[in-house]
Amino acid sequence: MKAYIFPLVAAGAIMMPSASVAQTTQKLTATKANEYGLIYSLPRTVLDITVEAKRTVRQPGEFYKYAKKYLKDENAITEPSEEWTLKSITVVPRGVADTDEKYLMQFKSGSTPYLILNDADVPVALNTEQILQSEDIKLPEPVEAAPTPLETPAAKQAVSEEMLQSQSSAKRAELAAAQIYALRQSRTDLITGQADQMPPDGKAMQIVMDNIAAQEAALTAMFLGTEQQSTDVVTYTYTPDEARTNDIIARLSQLKGIVDPDDLSGEPIYITVDVTDRGKLPVNEKGEAKKFPKGGVAYKIPGTAAVKIDFNGDRIYDKSIDMAQFGIVFGLDPGLFTDKKSPAYLLLDPVTGAIRELGSSAGN
Repeated sequence: MKAYIFPLVAAGAIMMPSASVAQTTQKLTATKANEYGLIYSLPRTVLDITVEAKRTVRQPGEFYKYAKKYLKDENAITEPSEEWTLKSITVVPRGVADTDEKYLMQFKSGSTPYLILNDADVPVALNTEQILQSEDIKLPEPVEAAPTPLETPAAKQAVSEEMLQSQSSAKRAELAAAQIYALRQSRTDLITGQADQMPPDGKAMQIVMDNIAAQEAALTAMFLGTEQQSTDVVTYTYTPDEARTNDIIARLSQLKGIVDPDDLSGEPIYITVDVTDRGKLPVNEKGEAKKFPKGGVAYKIPGTAAVKIDFNGDRIYDKSIDMAQFGIVFGLDPGLFTDKKSPAYLLLDPVTGAIRELGSSAGN
């Protein structure tokens, strides 16, 4: 069976909430109306893979040819360019209801055990509403590019009337360089208290200094150029149902950023899933596999997979993850949950279907 990859969040859209957000649940109770039986699906583990990419846009300044002459700087941007780089990969396992794994837990008549399902219709608790909270995972969010120094109000103030009137690029560069040095001198005079008109207080001083810095940055950008950075974030859902090698999650294009796996304009981001351990049935004292109890409360004994993600020959992610589909199903005696003196409660992992906690309701 093949693995499935679906884009979960479009580029630049709002990301999923973190896993610690309160879950929406529903309660199913075993009653005479349903013949004291509860039908539910165990989970399949999917991977929500969040790809974060950084875009860097560089533009040369009007006077880049004169940067070395007037600013003694040889690092001016000389050509426009755009570059996308992979910034981070975040992998979050999540459980979804597996319609191929439906089970019926059957209880004695007259009992009223209840099952709690989460918003994915996956069981999380039996005979208790105190469900376990998921790990809080902070996901990256898209970041827009900040304005360049040339896009600020101070940029207009920095350009003198003489610069605007001059038809010579060389002359305008000379005037811009002179203005940079004049601004630096003004800053020095203010700091040393030698300015003809000093600001009346500290707040006014800061405003003047910030304005000088903004004008200097704008004029300097006319020589050295500008660089803007922004980030894009897309989350894909990946469902491995068997071991996989070099599946393509997404691609990174130098023209369009993060693109889908079938867009050949980008370089592929590969995922490999190696099954390192498959869940095994529990055994009795004789070493024989135990039998599934009649009407039992089914749960998963998950398997484990090594998940690796590579891009441009570099290993970006490498971690072992428990997955329901690589495990096996077993069950608990339903009588545990209808004991009149001390009925048991059960907490299940919504990602893998495994038992997280089994105890007595009397002490819960």
